[in-house]
Amino acid sequence: MNKKILDLLCENARYSNDEIAVMLGVSADEVKAAIAEMEAAGIICGYTTLINYEKTENEDVTALIELKVTPQPDAGFEDIAKKIKEFKEVESVSLMSGGFDFAVTVKGANLRDVAMFVAKRLSTLEGVLSTATHFVLRKYKDMGVDLAEKSANDRRVMPF
Repeated sequence: MNKKILDLLCENARYSNDEIAVMLGVSADEVKAAIAEMEAAGIICGYTTLINYEKTENEDVTALIELKVTPQPDAGFEDIAKKIKEFKEVESVSLMSGGFDFAVTVKGANLRDVAMFVAKRLSTLEGVLSTATHFVLRKYKDMGVDLAEKSANDRRVMPF
């Protein structure tokens, strides 16, 4: 039942316990208890709103930063990850396979702010060997939600 609850909350975190209960054929009290248990266990870590910032006046810039690092003796990648995640500009940090060790999502007020953050704070951390910065130009899908509107006036969209 927990997986089904998690799937439903990922689909829409605003579902009420009553709505989830109806969809799963259980009582609202069972749903409430399961959610409370998953929150206490750290399985559910929070609830958030998905925003299409292109439709707002917000001018923030998002960048994906790839980091190559030297793992620390007796700590591996953990100490570096802890330092990176403490920066307020950092939205997410993931250890990854491939040519780089970390994928870091950073948000700033403009391109220069993000570039200066990477140059002066992120790349200067002990153990960081190199960075590659990729600025997000447009999001078409985020967290499973289609953000791209098809417009008849948009020549980039292929007519079907």
